[in-house]
Amino acid sequence: MTMTNTSSPAPATEPSAGLLAPADLSPGRRTWRAFSRNPLGMISAAVIVLMVLVAIFAPLIAEFPAGYGREILAPPSAAHLFGTDDIGRDVFAQVIWGTRISMIIGVASSALAIIIGVALGILAAYARRLDGLLSMLVDVSLALPVLPLMILVAALVGPSVTTLVIVIALFSWPEVTRIVRSQALSVTRLPYVDAARTIGGSHLWIMTRHLLPAVAPIIVVSVVLTASRAVLSEAGLSFLGLGDPESWSWGKILFNAQRSGALTVAWWCTLFPSLAILLLVVSATLVSIAYNDARNPKTREN
Repeated sequence: MTMTNTSSPAPATEPSAGLLAPADLSPGRRTWRAFSRNPLGMISAAVIVLMVLVAIFAPLIAEFPAGYGREILAPPSAAHLFGTDDIGRDVFAQVIWGTRISMIIGVASSALAIIIGVALGILAAYARRLDGLLSMLVDVSLALPVLPLMILVAALVGPSVTTLVIVIALFSWPEVTRIVRSQALSVTRLPYVDAARTIGGSHLWIMTRHLLPAVAPIIVVSVVLTASRAVLSEAGLSFLGLGDPESWSWGKILFNAQRSGALTVAWWCTLFPSLAILLLVVSATLVSIAYNDARNPKTREN
């Protein structure tokens, strides 16, 4: 007499979130997983986050550099980590407070340029009748000598943080528009966009519901790169004396060093703000490269 086994098989256990196979992860989690494995990308992202924190907590790190000091052009020491300038002001405090203004200008002008660039890029890809006109406008804008025009507009309007934000944004959106348009063009030909038109979806609904999410990864990269270029543009304009005279920025530190003659006799007055600019630009570039590699299935590791 045979005995049948009445015990039911053990239920299959679901894999935990940390043990999911790469194919089971969402696209966002696969991108983050690949990005977190890139040491240069993670270090660069940490540098950018650190600069943002320095900009936010600048009043807690150093006093606002104002007035005069007794130690003129003192080299870096324990009392003054980055030395002092030609009238005795602490360069470390200038760099810390310059981080705040430089980051504010970079983020604000980048946000404005991204809004303009994304809106025109999606509109050009979706409304084909406007594509030719907008593409010609982008080509003409990219062909213009940007720096001389920035100098001219900033000089005519007057130096201020608001002026710098608007001027930098107005000359930064064409690159964003071109990149977003090229990405959105490939999406407008997909069947689900035609289906959305067939069921009666409005143009605004299709652009915001389907095209905008499709270009979101490009927007992330554009925000980082545009912000770093905006900081570089602000530093150049401030170095030429077109920055806000009532606030500190990295470019203004260099301008003061050049105007006072400390540019050649006190290396610390120019080294540290220059390193801050270089560090931000390099970090932003490495983050964008790491992010592009992480979201590209052909280049990321499973």
